Amino acid sequence: MRLELAHASPESVETPLMVALVAADRPFEDLRDLDAASGRTLSLAAASGDFRGRSGERLLGYRADGNGPRRVLFLGVGNAASAAPEELRSAAGRAVRTAERCRVTSLALCADHLSGSVDEAAVQALAEGLALASWRYDELRSQPAADGCGALEDTHPPMVESALIAGTRGSGWEGALARGTLFADAENWARTLQARPANVATPSHLAAEARRMADEVGLECKVLGPGELEEERMGALLAVSRGSREEPRLIVLRHRGGKSGEAPLVLVGKGLTFDAGGISLKPAKGMEKMKYDMSGGAAVLGAMLAVGRLGLEANVAAVVPCAENLPGGMATKPGDVVRTRAGKSVEVVNTDAEGRLILADALDYAKGWRPAAVVDCATLTGACVVALGHHRSALLDSDEELAREILAAGERSGERCWRLPMGAEYRKQLDSDCADLKNVGGRAAGTITAACFLAEFAGDAPWAHLDIAGTAYGSSDRPYLRDGPTGTPCRLLLEWLWARAGR
Repeated sequence: MRLELAHASPESVETPLMVALVAADRPFEDLRDLDAASGRTLSLAAASGDFRGRSGERLLGYRADGNGPRRVLFLGVGNAASAAPEELRSAAGRAVRTAERCRVTSLALCADHLSGSVDEAAVQALAEGLALASWRYDELRSQPAADGCGALEDTHPPMVESALIAGTRGSGWEGALARGTLFADAENWARTLQARPANVATPSHLAAEARRMADEVGLECKVLGPGELEEERMGALLAVSRGSREEPRLIVLRHRGGKSGEAPLVLVGKGLTFDAGGISLKPAKGMEKMKYDMSGGAAVLGAMLAVGRLGLEANVAAVVPCAENLPGGMATKPGDVVRTRAGKSVEVVNTDAEGRLILADALDYAKGWRPAAVVDCATLTGACVVALGHHRSALLDSDEELAREILAAGERSGERCWRLPMGAEYRKQLDSDCADLKNVGGRAAGTITAACFLAEFAGDAPWAHLDIAGTAYGSSDRPYLRDGPTGTPCRLLLEWLWARAGR
């Protein structure tokens, strides 16, 4: 989506749809010019009590003649004083959904009625909401026949391609608009990678996309194949991929935007491009959604895209281990013991707990950079969905300050987290009779014991783990998202990196 700013009176802007954000605690008379342009739609509805500016309320009017907007949507956001970025992000999403229903490809949005409540964070949120809402995965659809008979009528509305944030009260918003657009574009790319089916988005495909992206934005990129993984002694990653004909890959990206020799911030993302469970086969129902098991890796790749485009003044590195987990004659079996890169032996009790295995080798690889902090993200446990549903990701960590930073970044981005405990009492559940540890600790506290497993390989640097099993994909109640991939936690990671870079 193309996003622009315009210092103009909303009623004078030529657009098929003008969306005016309306605050419930401000006088509607401030919108009298737009009200007049829409045939007094707002004043008549307000007088009858049909519209009060409450969050999500909509009122659509039309201009019969003259210049300016052809349609005016008055969109309630609740009280201006409490219109947080997430409320504005959602309002921008509702604006795009209205444009789609009206089958128009552009819109303008005005937040003048919110007055002083619109700061840079608000403008960034509006830009994110507009751009995120405009995303749709259509690259594999056939186009409808152009024979004029309507035999294959297109049921999908046209894409909303551009938006204008218009008003007379804002200034200095260009940086916030650019940042919001960039963050959303990065997350939209992550969503596209997620949406691709597993026969397209294979480990080698993700590696090729990472190389292409790195060349585009000036990142260093290295991809390790089976031979290099053997040399690196990545026995856990190799063990997961044994049942598949698709070879594993380890994607390594580096951005050197900080001082020479300064410890990097490291992102690690699970890139399991399809997870059938291996020999511990998953049920057939819903298995098609296991193409989303690479969502953590997609989010990390999206974040690195934005890091490169921003030219972020920090050293940032990323590791994305990629594999398929399928049953086969060569597949790892329950009860097998594998040796990780760190030298620790792991009893594989359940081959469907594979994400922690590939992350173990990736986390150990990242230790070689002596990082300032490490954040990994993965669709790791069904237990996380049971605990937190689809509204928050689980956060588990080794460092109080890093945890506060991640929680704050989640609030700013709308990709919220909830912190869960860790401790030796949970680690005991991973004790094995024949190896250093086993890869599952039973049903109880499954999300926590999975994090305890990862902690064995995370090293001494401050480390945080985000379990995004419930937030990376699914049905969404957020107006700026569609059902399917969400890109979470790409924008959270970017908010964290942006803050750590001192911006």
